[in-house]
Amino acid sequence: MKVFAISDLHLSSAVNKPMNIFGPGWDNYFEKITADWNEKVSANDIVLIGGDISWGISIEEAAPDFALLSALPGKKVVLRGNHDYYWSSLSKLRTAFPDFLFLQNNCIRLGNVLIVGSRGWNIPSTESTDEDIKIYNRELLRLKMSLDAMKSQRCDDDIVIALLHFPPFDVLFNNSKVTELLEEYKVNKVLYGHLHGKNTRVSPLVEKNGISYHLTSCDLIGNKLVDVL
Repeated sequence: MKVFAISDLHLSSAVNKPMNIFGPGWDNYFEKITADWNEKVSANDIVLIGGDISWGISIEEAAPDFALLSALPGKKVVLRGNHDYYWSSLSKLRTAFPDFLFLQNNCIRLGNVLIVGSRGWNIPSTESTDEDIKIYNRELLRLKMSLDAMKSQRCDDDIVIALLHFPPFDVLFNNSKVTELLEEYKVNKVLYGHLHGKNTRVSPLVEKNGISYHLTSCDLIGNKLVDVL
């Protein structure tokens, strides 16, 4: 069993939101992702999708995008991004998209892989609003709930992967409350996205205090799945 990851697909089958308005790097990008996915992934493998999956604002509008992903091989775990407006209750999502596993305040076990996570938010700065701080702290609580669920079932040979949407650190990769929490629970690998654009300061892989942090934004990783495990 292999584990792969990607995020920020921004699919728009049912709405008029073409991503190539942001530059030629988005031309035919999902076709490139699909080709790489089909080449790498088998039915027993895991693909972690870290948010901003569909521009649809309802389950009905998001359904064609999830259908595209459902047709691809592998077991798919998905997390909410800041643009996933269709995301409602877990029961509604599970009913609408039974081929997917949804990560929200929980821990998902697939073999000896434990998957935890939370959407996250922008790291607080002097420019943060009170609302930003409120959302950030709420996401910290959700991450801790997921980590506590993992801790209660973790075995010695388990590998823990944290799926985030927002980066867990600032542009200088400094410590944050998120990284401190991930270190406290001894997470093995962390995946994050949200970042876009050729001028964005990124590093595909950051090794920090014993944890591997992988960038998964599709346009910044060449529209190919990240090999996580």
